[in-house]
Amino acid sequence: MRERDSLHRFIIENSFVRGEMVHLDASWKAILERNEYPDVVKKQLGDALAAIALLSATIKFKGKVILQIQGDGPLHLLVVQATSDNTVRGIARWKGEVPAGSLSDIFGKATMLMTIEAENGTPYQGVIELKGDALANGIEDYFNRSEQLPTRLWLASNDDTCAGFLLQELPNDEKESPEWGHHEQLAATVTAEELLSLSVKEMLHRLYHESDVRLFDSEIFSFRCGCSSERIDSMLLSLGYDEVKHTVQQEGKIAVDCEFCNAHYEYDIVDVEQLFASAGQPKGPDTLQ
Repeated sequence: MRERDSLHRFIIENSFVRGEMVHLDASWKAILERNEYPDVVKKQLGDALAAIALLSATIKFKGKVILQIQGDGPLHLLVVQATSDNTVRGIARWKGEVPAGSLSDIFGKATMLMTIEAENGTPYQGVIELKGDALANGIEDYFNRSEQLPTRLWLASNDDTCAGFLLQELPNDEKESPEWGHHEQLAATVTAEELLSLSVKEMLHRLYHESDVRLFDSEIFSFRCGCSSERIDSMLLSLGYDEVKHTVQQEGKIAVDCEFCNAHYEYDIVDVEQLFASAGQPKGPDTLQ
């Protein structure tokens, strides 16, 4: 029986090959509950979420990794994020009917931006043109160009689960590693159904029963949005009392909706006065007009 919302790392002994396998269940459903996506969009978002969970395993510091695809096609924006605390979130924006097909059919002319943010550090960003028949191809292209590490991904998703399998050759002194080619060919036989249904132990036995594989303890993932009333408070305070009060007087209230989790925040004039007073910033007269 496979573990839910978990990521496993493994290495193939006596080779320069490492790998990961992830299944996201409740965390994936939590995202789907917040927005109703067409099937093609849902497929791309699920694949991207599994991919970002796999990529987050490379984070060795407190921070997050973000994958963003932006194009001029029907699916014009897709953003997924994973943190070093093993939380994930994601969202997609589209217009009209989104056809099935290659990445160019779905996203149009698009770029893929990979951002790695460490707390109290300068973000690292890599940008490439999105190409290929599937999202896994685009991410593999990114690794080949920017990381220069042979990397293969297999991604799959349905209404209940999104899953991913990553295989990567570790840096070594050999120009061509025969072990990499052999293990990559075996992994290429994985089907989407196997990826979604098999446990990591079943998958590794299916692929590498003739090799010595070391499997590490699982890491549990969950859905969590980064929004909070404290962050909204901070945003309003940064705008300044005069601007915030003027907006409330014009609109009657300030309403903020989180795109990732659909949380709704509202501030009326009383909330604004209390916010700025508690922050030690100027507030209006005691008598409200």
